Amino acid sequence: MKVGCHVSISGSIDRAVDNAVDRECTAFQIFTRNPRGWNAAPLDDGVAGAFREKLAASGIEEDAVCAHMPYLPNLASPKDEGFARSVRSLVEETERCAKLGIRYLVTHLGSHLGSGEEAGMGRLVEGLSEAGRAKNNVMILLENTAGQKNSVGSEFGQLGELLRKLRPAKKFGVCLDTCHAFAYGYDLRTKKSARAAFDEFDAKVGLGNLRILHLNDAKAGLGSRLDRHYHLGLGEIGEEGISAAARMASGRGIPVILETPIDGERDDAGNIRKARELA
Repeated sequence: MKVGCHVSISGSIDRAVDNAVDRECTAFQIFTRNPRGWNAAPLDDGVAGAFREKLAASGIEEDAVCAHMPYLPNLASPKDEGFARSVRSLVEETERCAKLGIRYLVTHLGSHLGSGEEAGMGRLVEGLSEAGRAKNNVMILLENTAGQKNSVGSEFGQLGELLRKLRPAKKFGVCLDTCHAFAYGYDLRTKKSARAAFDEFDAKVGLGNLRILHLNDAKAGLGSRLDRHYHLGLGEIGEEGISAAARMASGRGIPVILETPIDGERDDAGNIRKARELA
């Protein structure tokens, strides 16, 4: 099973691989820079080389590593300046991933800020397609949202529609977040209901397009539209549903990334062990 968590790059980005190995990860996710700002220092060639060397020595497969976009870009924004800046940030992030040898870049789909879903979808197609033309082999993964106000891409049909409109198609895939799906209204609490949700995902998006699974339990209830991640098996989804999701991903060789809390209840290593147990 390819499973791990989001790991820190504090000190130097190559230390992320050390952090992943320390947690016995066979998959991991990073930010390539400060996720709370717009500006990022260029990646040093030596540091990028050290990251690639450590990754090769770790035994963690290349397709089990992903980066996540920073928080500020909004690819669905109707505001021209913010939209253009967001697209530039996405393009730059694909270039940083390419330099590090990271194959997948996960991006949130943003907020249409009241302009409507159709306008937000149009912006997403425009911005993502521009980033997809970048001359690198990084695949951009669209992450489903929890259904917050003005968000785009919560419903599987809408996610599939967006994916079908993007070109070149080989540059795009999907990252499915179980907490987000549950918060939107997809019932994952039992083996039967989880199977029904994944069947719907397959029909509308295609499991063949699923490259990363964000495996998170949910602190808030079904259909709450609240993005509140929780420890595996201890939230509103529960062990049976988390097990169904983990088994689906493991059976298909899809890397599993945990974005769960670190507190007195459980740490990253504990949640990784739980994921393996439930799978």
